[in-house]
Amino acid sequence: MTHLRLAVVGLGRIGRVHLEHIAASADCVLCAVADPGPANAPDGVPRYGDVESLLAAQRPDGVILATPNALHVSGALACLAAGVPCLVEKPVSADLGDARRLAEAVTASGVPVLVGHHRRHSAVIQAAAQVVRSGALGRLVAISGSATYVKPDRYFTEGPWRGQPGGGPILINLIHEIDNLRTLAGEVVQVQAMASNATRSLPVEDTVAIGLRFASGALGTFLLSDTATGPRSWEQTTGENPDYDHHADEDCYNLAGTRGSLAVPTLRLRQYEAEASWFEPLVRVPVPVQPDDPLARQLAHFCAVIRGEVQPLVTVADATRTLAVTLAVARAAAQSSMVSCEAAS
Repeated sequence: MTHLRLAVVGLGRIGRVHLEHIAASADCVLCAVADPGPANAPDGVPRYGDVESLLAAQRPDGVILATPNALHVSGALACLAAGVPCLVEKPVSADLGDARRLAEAVTASGVPVLVGHHRRHSAVIQAAAQVVRSGALGRLVAISGSATYVKPDRYFTEGPWRGQPGGGPILINLIHEIDNLRTLAGEVVQVQAMASNATRSLPVEDTVAIGLRFASGALGTFLLSDTATGPRSWEQTTGENPDYDHHADEDCYNLAGTRGSLAVPTLRLRQYEAEASWFEPLVRVPVPVQPDDPLARQLAHFCAVIRGEVQPLVTVADATRTLAVTLAVARAAAQSSMVSCEAAS
């Protein structure tokens, strides 16, 4: 098998993670990198100042865009103009209009673009979504979720922008959770939210309580805080990222239907065997899953996309819907009101 030649644009934290996965992959090799700063590039690999310079000098089989959020759309458009498939990190954009314009450009060009919502490639998320689709829970009624953790003071001193509007957990962290909830429970059509900055007193939220209405009629709640001690976030419960503290016995999502409930990521499925009644026993049903590195699975999927073997699991249009819900939460928190996700622009 011929190895695909991939380029990585952006050598920050996530860019370096992509470099590590390319080095470990049997599908691809690194052919070039691009970054305007002083970050080190792998020995012997050509380096350019930006994606445009890279594409003018080389034609890789694919490009991974690990640049700051504000450069995602322009970088992807440069790849489309060159006819080169790309994996653009999430969020696809910070602006809903720009994300929609990119989705239109992808359709017009026919060049595939994969958005890096890497949790979609998690074996746990895929197994949980299959349980819901199978009807094992009956009709889905209620979803609760949480992401509570404490970001240390140095997080804000090292990046002062994180303490300013736009740098809080809604736009930095919640977009991952919204994408997970959409995967598990379907489209979100309305949101309500209350936000507080009472703990840190910075000009940005540190805690948010969110209500969600799904297209199916199910209702959900989500508690988000980067200043509240707790083990119930995706990172802490799944152990998929070894950088974080791990609590394998905890769950961050609970889904309840008319005949069963599912806790995620432990995949503790409980169902009624006979009549659905609180007088009847709930029986534990095993859900088999083999955990794997979702970033490695995402890279393998991207290589398959480049070869034309599969369509992108997360398209720009799909990622734009996740962005719209996340921005709707920010708007609802600012207005202390209910917001329709279709009108989130």
